[in-house]
Amino acid sequence: MNIFFAILSASGQGLLWAVLALGIYITFKILNVADMTCDGSFALGGCLSVTLIVSGWNPILSLLLSVLAGMAAGMVTGFLHTKLKIPVILAGILSMISLYSINLRILGQPNQSLLKSDTIVTMIKKVIPDSVMDHIKYSTLNSLIVIGIGIIFGVLLCFVLYWFFGTEAGSALRATGTNEDMIRALGQNTDRMKILGLMISNGLIALSGGLVAQSQGYGDVIMGQGAIVIGLASIVIGEVFFGRCTSFKSKLISVIVGSVIYRVIIALVLQLGLNNNDQKLFTAIIVAIALAVPTIKKQAQNWR
Repeated sequence: MNIFFAILSASGQGLLWAVLALGIYITFKILNVADMTCDGSFALGGCLSVTLIVSGWNPILSLLLSVLAGMAAGMVTGFLHTKLKIPVILAGILSMISLYSINLRILGQPNQSLLKSDTIVTMIKKVIPDSVMDHIKYSTLNSLIVIGIGIIFGVLLCFVLYWFFGTEAGSALRATGTNEDMIRALGQNTDRMKILGLMISNGLIALSGGLVAQSQGYGDVIMGQGAIVIGLASIVIGEVFFGRCTSFKSKLISVIVGSVIYRVIIALVLQLGLNNNDQKLFTAIIVAIALAVPTIKKQAQNWR
């Protein structure tokens, strides 16, 4: 039963972190740039959402403002890269470092609790009948609510992204990552496309930070530490499990499924006795193995 509850909780967290993975997918896979802003923008979304909720703002409205703040962070990174000609990985690192101080300013302290404030989770609990509340374990109910929130946001974002990348602007953004010289020859402004891609990516990452902060009941200035590795792990695991996905819709779904699988794997390993301090090391090992699987398969086929 402990393993079942661990998987249930991990699935909910995986769905919320899948929003971050979708944002990282846009930069690393579609735009083909290594954006390091995500660690800072994830914490930015969480810290801003928590601060606004504590100040009396509506939890949903706080998420919208978190998205706008994340898009602003992405725009700064894009400006540093495209206009000031700073390498994109360095521009992302500069933004990430700056956001640590900004997040500390926003939160006013290293961490802030939401214990006495309303969140999306508590708002949903208020509309659930008492007869249902009395028959479900508190932690199980929390996990089910988080899973429901994650599914709603995951499905909605997949539809929006699938629609957007089918438009002229979305197609130009995808083409910029595939062949920048060609799209420039067709008269498109590639700098504008890069900035747009970074804004969308970091907006999604900040949204994920806000959702995670509300689900766990607190915000922390270092809550985004290692977010890029988690996002990449979700993308790579999804690709391994889905194989050679050809359609864009399948690739988006694979990212979400990969995020859930990653969280479930971590939860199961922790249940088996892994020290929580070794989690990041284990994550790095998972990513390395997942990245090596296609090469190993190819070498095995050649050997046969």
